[in-house]
Amino acid sequence: MKYIRKTILTTVIAVSATLSSAAWAENLPGDGITVQPIQSTIAEETFQTLIVNKAMQALGYTVQTTKEVSYNVAYTSIAAGDATYLADNWNPMHTDKYKAAGGDEKFYRKGEYITGAGQGYLIDKKTADKYNITEISQLKDPEIAKLFDANGDGTADLTGCNPGWGCEAVIEHQLDTFGLRQTVDHNQGNYAAIIADTITRYNNGGSIFYYTWVPYWVSGVLIPGTDVVWLEVPYSALPGERKNVDTTLSNGKNYGFQMNAMRIVANKKFTDANPAAAELFAIMKLNINDVSAENGMMAKGANTPKDINAHADGWIKAHQTQFDAWIEAAKKAAM
Repeated sequence: MKYIRKTILTTVIAVSATLSSAAWAENLPGDGITVQPIQSTIAEETFQTLIVNKAMQALGYTVQTTKEVSYNVAYTSIAAGDATYLADNWNPMHTDKYKAAGGDEKFYRKGEYITGAGQGYLIDKKTADKYNITEISQLKDPEIAKLFDANGDGTADLTGCNPGWGCEAVIEHQLDTFGLRQTVDHNQGNYAAIIADTITRYNNGGSIFYYTWVPYWVSGVLIPGTDVVWLEVPYSALPGERKNVDTTLSNGKNYGFQMNAMRIVANKKFTDANPAAAELFAIMKLNINDVSAENGMMAKGANTPKDINAHADGWIKAHQTQFDAWIEAAKKAAM
């Protein structure tokens, strides 16, 4: 009888230990905590946001549907605690926005999620070669500017940057600084629609002049060096706190914009209370070529929310070891 009681007691203890271990294993750092991701209205930034969202879910956080807002609203919302994080803090292009909303006192920002993001002005290679155009200041010449006139008013039509993105402030500043106001029109609005018209004009044999960035699908359609060429600027000229920054690249070229990294920026009070999320945001890395490839799939028609979600799931599956390592490192940071 004593042997039976001892056996039963041992079994109960073993079962209890197993259940406790299972309960501990399921106790994720984000359990019971709801987060609100936020992103710009640029659909091509959804992919990288979803990968962050899915990593947060793997840590146990309840992730609400991402809200799409302007960048200015994104920063003020995160600073106020109305949103939790933004996966696409363009640094240094958003320096003024970041500081205006509270800077390091309000935000947590460690690591670089995506690096090597370039941007600038391009024209079609055929026109560049024929008229030996290499620099944007050459468009001060009315005859050169007229080559890129799309609406018949005699001035160059620049497919530009949407208000609020950050790049529009650089373009506006440079049009003034380089004396281009009289010969160049900065066309703004729905960038996707305007660039589509630009590509159509190119395909019909017309000369084109546009702003774009990498990663984005446009450079997979209008290939730099083959279809189009980058224009240099006569000298560095940035607005605001970056007015004294030299935009010359390591290869000696100056396209007027700094190279950017996309960083995850989060509400500081949240990351102070959630070291697992803080660690995750600091260590996540996404290759810029993977973003460009996904954006290319979107440009070819796979651009519904279901499609983009599948792209994110596919990326995680293809990089499962890396993804799992992020999660484990984040879990350890919470212990």
